[in-house]
Amino acid sequence: MKRSIYTAEHEAFRAMIRDFIAKEVTPHFDRWEKDNLVDRDFFRKLAALGVMGFDIPEEYGGSGEISYKYQTIITEECARAAVSFGHYSVSTGIVLPYLLNLADEDQKKRWLPGIAAGDLMLCVAMSEPGTGSDLAGIRTSAKLSDDGTHYVLNGSKTFITGARNSELCVVAARTSPATPKDRRHGLSLFVVPTDADGFEYGRKLEKIGLRSSDTSELSFTDVKVPVENLLGEQDKGFSYLGQNLPRERLSISVGATANATAAIRFAQEYVSERHVFGQPVAAFQNT
Repeated sequence: MKRSIYTAEHEAFRAMIRDFIAKEVTPHFDRWEKDNLVDRDFFRKLAALGVMGFDIPEEYGGSGEISYKYQTIITEECARAAVSFGHYSVSTGIVLPYLLNLADEDQKKRWLPGIAAGDLMLCVAMSEPGTGSDLAGIRTSAKLSDDGTHYVLNGSKTFITGARNSELCVVAARTSPATPKDRRHGLSLFVVPTDADGFEYGRKLEKIGLRSSDTSELSFTDVKVPVENLLGEQDKGFSYLGQNLPRERLSISVGATANATAAIRFAQEYVSERHVFGQPVAAFQNT
């Protein structure tokens, strides 16, 4: 069945991405898989194509509002070539919307131009040892200093994608106790530089797939986070997570569909061009 969701403009974009993958990704991908990390400068090459600034307003160096179909095309073309852009889809497709939706004007001026240029990559730290998908159980704490200038962040996170290749991490932490009626109350979001004092990487976790992006443990020991890095309002972090997580689910479903489609195509090529049940195709032509 022929799809009708893409226009000629979309297909021109697809051709550009396909050519870019052949030149800038495929020759290096085996090394990225071994290193569990793509070359950091690769994201600046993506920025030169304009794909790091999807939905970032033009006044901050971005492309303006762009249909998610373009990110879908990138996912499809990566699957078609059996490669990955590392944690690009996490930074651009999942974490960036938090900043677009919640950042104030000063924060947008500080962060969005660097993101659009590929100089600032993003990760998000929610899951913790013992909490998993139970975000209401987050124990990482952020306490406001006595002079009100900064928060002091302490705690740990796990299964964090792309942290070692990111400059900024959106961290979910508890700023107030949960209430008896609402254990989701009291969470806040902070934008934390990954080179901040007390921000440490733990184990780099081994995986059977997605090996070109790192998945790590993180720890925070008395990390000073300026109040200017609070994203949105204090204690409303759980609702922000709920509003943005559907984009992550969309990204996962797009990736699953693209990879399944590519797997079928690879299987068809294998059977038609090489072997059937482990034997050369010629052996079955007269049976």
